Amino acid sequence: MGQKYVYCIGLLCLLGASCTGRFEEYNRDDTGFTDEQQAYDFGMYGIPLRVVQQGIYFNHDWGGGKNWPFQVMQNLGADMFCGYMHDYKPFDAGLGNSVYHLNDGWNGAMWENTYGYILTEVKKAEDLTRGNVPAFYAVSQILKVELMHRVSDIYGPVVYTRFGQSVVSVMPDTQKEAYYAFFDDLEEAVRLLSADDGKEAFARFDMIMPKGKRTYRQWVKFANSLRLRLAVRIAMADPRKALEEAGKSLDAANGGLLEQRDDLVAVSTAGTGYSNPLGEINTAWKEASMNANMESILGGYEDPRMPKYFEPATGEGFSGEFRGIRQGTGFNHTKYIRHSRSTVTQTSDAVLMTAAEAWFLRAEAALRGWSDEEAAYCYRKGVEASFGQWGVEGAAAYLESGRTARDFTDTFDPSYSIKACCRVSPKWDESAPDEVKLEKIITQKWIACYPEGCEAWAEQRRTGYPRLFPVLLNKSEGKIDTGIMIRRLNFPVSLKTSDPPLYEALCNALRGQDTGGTRLWWDTGRNF
Repeated sequence: MGQKYVYCIGLLCLLGASCTGRFEEYNRDDTGFTDEQQAYDFGMYGIPLRVVQQGIYFNHDWGGGKNWPFQVMQNLGADMFCGYMHDYKPFDAGLGNSVYHLNDGWNGAMWENTYGYILTEVKKAEDLTRGNVPAFYAVSQILKVELMHRVSDIYGPVVYTRFGQSVVSVMPDTQKEAYYAFFDDLEEAVRLLSADDGKEAFARFDMIMPKGKRTYRQWVKFANSLRLRLAVRIAMADPRKALEEAGKSLDAANGGLLEQRDDLVAVSTAGTGYSNPLGEINTAWKEASMNANMESILGGYEDPRMPKYFEPATGEGFSGEFRGIRQGTGFNHTKYIRHSRSTVTQTSDAVLMTAAEAWFLRAEAALRGWSDEEAAYCYRKGVEASFGQWGVEGAAAYLESGRTARDFTDTFDPSYSIKACCRVSPKWDESAPDEVKLEKIITQKWIACYPEGCEAWAEQRRTGYPRLFPVLLNKSEGKIDTGIMIRRLNFPVSLKTSDPPLYEALCNALRGQDTGGTRLWWDTGRNF
């Protein structure tokens, strides 16, 4: 594993005043233009947004090295907690996040990197484009929501609406307030892009829309799909608001949703200078192994996406098979090094949202009666879109399959083995209760969202699906319930000393203890 250490950001960084690391240098070097020349061809407006696009799925050399920040920001947290991956190394002699002995240094990294480097660039882009280049301003709002809802879904309350204001006024938003602001920002973005003259000036700065679709129309579809994602997230926490925002997203008059298999929102590595950090962690460090939940569910389903997601194991006696690692066993050896690893490389585009996810969102919306669509139809389209995205055949047969997840058998220690938790099959059953239908929808969405662990973990916490293996060892000292599982990450411990009033305000806004066991606002523990 590459370097892992924690750096603290000062209050000025948190307020967006000056701490942008080497991004200012990056901005100058990337253009070589005078301010007048930059303004003439939109470079001054677009370059900060390139930084933001690369900073959502974080991979920037801010002076301390690349790739490892992503590992502590996401891969050793959300990617594992959601059931996708697990590191083969026994950090801290088998302790650490895997057994809920949470590493404060790792778990504060998403907050510190986002506020210290990326949200500052959003603020810069907003200040430059507001009133000057409406379409660029709209893009900045969409990117800001995509960036910050991920942070909120990990911690809860965030500094959002008041970011960049004076020290006296900077107080956090509750998660409900943040979500309402997310919806407002997406609403404005759709309005501005829909009214644009169509010159598509942002296309040459666009790193996340597919080639041939780098248009404002595509950004509107992304904004609508993102709004539907967030509306579904708050279905039980705020049903009225959820229905209202879902209605706007589903209204075809507002520009439509991602729905074609190539409607992929992903940070491009082709000629952009961006490399996928998960690819480096996986191929160079060999530290992105298959999680036991993926082995159980995809293996039981005989899912043809399995070899697209993971490489076969290479260990003696199980070479060619797909083998995963169970979270929470506290193992203290390196025997799992030859287990299956992710297929993601440094040149893989970093997925943020897919058409498949949008179809599954529509399926849940239909199930809840928010639209006139049929849940079964949207569910089928979601599976088909995912199969198409990964270039595999057999969606029709898969959708008729009654196969279920298989039991997990650990390669080296029988005490780690466990019966399958996920018992639903891919086949849709119109006569099944809504809870079972939802479980099928979310289980397939979980499969389709791979390898984007932030979204997968949020939805697994919200719904309880797919049903994941509990940790065998729980070292949280009673802070996290083994059956309920981890619900969030604690705020950066550095805030306690660098800004005690803000830390206190965040805890008050959380309305619970600053531990991994406290549920977020949208995490109600029920689905209907």
